[in-house]
Amino acid sequence: MPIPGLLDTVGMFDLAAALPEQVAAAATLAADIDNLPDQDAVENVVVLGMGGSGIAGDVLQAIAGPFMAVPVTVAKGHEAPASVGPGTLCFAISYSGDTEETVEAAQAAAVAGARMVLLSHGGALAELAREWDAAHVALPECPMPRAGIGSVAVPPLVVLERIGLFPGAAQYVADAVHQLRRRRDALIVDDGPAQRLARKIGGTMPIAYGGDALGTVAAYRFKCQVNENAKAPAFWASVPEMAHNEICGWGQHGDVTRQVMTVVRFRHDFEHPQVSRRFDLTYDLLDEVVHAIVDVQAVGEGALAQLLDLVIQGDFVSLHLAAQAGVDPGPIPVLTDLKAALAD
Repeated sequence: MPIPGLLDTVGMFDLAAALPEQVAAAATLAADIDNLPDQDAVENVVVLGMGGSGIAGDVLQAIAGPFMAVPVTVAKGHEAPASVGPGTLCFAISYSGDTEETVEAAQAAAVAGARMVLLSHGGALAELAREWDAAHVALPECPMPRAGIGSVAVPPLVVLERIGLFPGAAQYVADAVHQLRRRRDALIVDDGPAQRLARKIGGTMPIAYGGDALGTVAAYRFKCQVNENAKAPAFWASVPEMAHNEICGWGQHGDVTRQVMTVVRFRHDFEHPQVSRRFDLTYDLLDEVVHAIVDVQAVGEGALAQLLDLVIQGDFVSLHLAAQAGVDPGPIPVLTDLKAALAD
């Protein structure tokens, strides 16, 4: 990246720039796995995962969920939903394969009789897959799970297509790769749009708003990336929900919020018309009480292309926020220490 003196010991900028190729490669990871159930045997789909791996469930729910004849549940915690049973197709996703919550929830789902598809680079999930003779998607090595969103999010979509629950996934992925390459080429230039947006946010705290399921996933992803890459506070909410409660919270303390908060709106072409109206109608209310309002606009053919277009833009903004603060985006010592304390 053309940033003098850039502190990036893990190479997070390069990993973000490689997202198009990562998504393309991820489409092949689940092409040959065995032990998948027949379509008629699946009554519901459950996705287990945490953090940078767990967001794969949010992507699946936003992209495939609206077109599937069976419900999708995303569970982030130690327990599998009570609805899990022999008719459940359960994805358990952990890049390391050792995420405590995911391993425990996967074991509970397997005991309940779910048909398991485990995704990991190795670890306990890989061992459980062998023990259970369950389908296992071997993920490629990645230094930070949050940099592997394509690797964890695409294979479940491919599995759903192979079973017959989500026809057209391959075209969705191809369209996403095309758009990601175009967007990547625009982002990696000096003084590109993500760098300019990061400067506009400056030292303020971003409040990310996303419309409907697609925009909400992008807003949540951005919030997490700012937390982990820039090591800074960030918050998120969904539209239309924020227009029923959170908007009231901007009624006071404008003299404070104008100094410390910037609204980042993640917009896309699949917003419900009334959601778009809510974005328009709340603009002036927010503009009076925040440092700035900035939009991240999706482009691309299909919902997956637009979601990942928002993701790569948000990822680069978070990395530029880290760069302008002199923060190394890779290491996450707080999480490392917390996991070590939990292990004790």
